[in-house]
Amino acid sequence: MMKGVHYLVTVALLTLASTLAFAGDPSPLQDFCVAINNTNSVVFVNGKFCKDPLLTTADDFFISGLDIPGNTKNQLGLSVNLVNVDKLAGLNTLGISLARIDFAPNGLTPLHTHSRGTELLVVLEGTLLAGFVTSDPDNRFFTKTLNRGDVFVFPVGLIHFQFNIGETNAVAFSSLSSQNPGVITMANAIFGSNPPINPDVLIKAFQVYKNVVDYLQKIFHG
Repeated sequence: MMKGVHYLVTVALLTLASTLAFAGDPSPLQDFCVAINNTNSVVFVNGKFCKDPLLTTADDFFISGLDIPGNTKNQLGLSVNLVNVDKLAGLNTLGISLARIDFAPNGLTPLHTHSRGTELLVVLEGTLLAGFVTSDPDNRFFTKTLNRGDVFVFPVGLIHFQFNIGETNAVAFSSLSSQNPGVITMANAIFGSNPPINPDVLIKAFQVYKNVVDYLQKIFHG
């Protein structure tokens, strides 16, 4: 009898561990759950409310415009056109999103993470240098030069980048394993936080002089 109890407990613990290990956006319990924004609700929902399935149309699952190049005339030489649940309501609960990324020569997606999604990148045009860094204490750096038709994956939560090392514009498409993967850009978050992080913290963390921290905070706070 006790063996049977121990067996059931072990199975239950393994099941729980497996569930946590594969945790992500919730799986839908129906064919779809087209998102609506209910601004009058006093209930906070981790996601979106569902539209009545009988009122949905094909347009709820459709978006256009990803054939249009983005404007890369900015400091980073970069344009990101993200299609997440806020732009395509039919993505709600489906655990996926998409982005078109345009790079000018020397264009860069700066060091950043997606806290809720793994990213799969495919290069359509140009040559990109891509890479990510693993967690402490190893901090291993994986990098690859990508050409047209190449694919590279960035595991969820890890710091990564893409850099156009070619002489022409580059275009890539990125899929992410969340309807709203989020993005944390390292420099923006650290030096452009609101309110600013105490400079003494940054001086000690980065082992730099105060004038360097003051300069960077001034840049990112405009």
